[in-house]
Amino acid sequence: MHSLRLIYTTWPDADSARAAAAAVVTEGLCACANILPGMTSVYRWQGEIETASECVAVFKTSQSAAKALLIRLTELHPYDEPALIGLPVDADSSAPGFLAWVANEVGAQ
Repeated sequence: MHSLRLIYTTWPDADSARAAAAAVVTEGLCACANILPGMTSVYRWQGEIETASECVAVFKTSQSAAKALLIRLTELHPYDEPALIGLPVDADSSAPGFLAWVANEVGAQ
């Protein structure tokens, strides 16, 4: 059984998300990234309420590659404290063929 992980991130713009996605897919750290531009974030930062336009990116990887992917995304990310959230995927509720494809792309078993 393959263990899929989703890494949820936010980026300042679609270009930086695309560049990071291209890098980590090329490096074999994830099989695919979905980039969703046009998101608005409202958050508290250094005591002030901020509103910013951002881009969501969701990276699909294996459990075994997730840590290396997180490290690489941190290196590529322009934010001082990027949102990088690892989410497990319920294999029983997922398409087996898709799980196998992700595992194959990142060299996991």
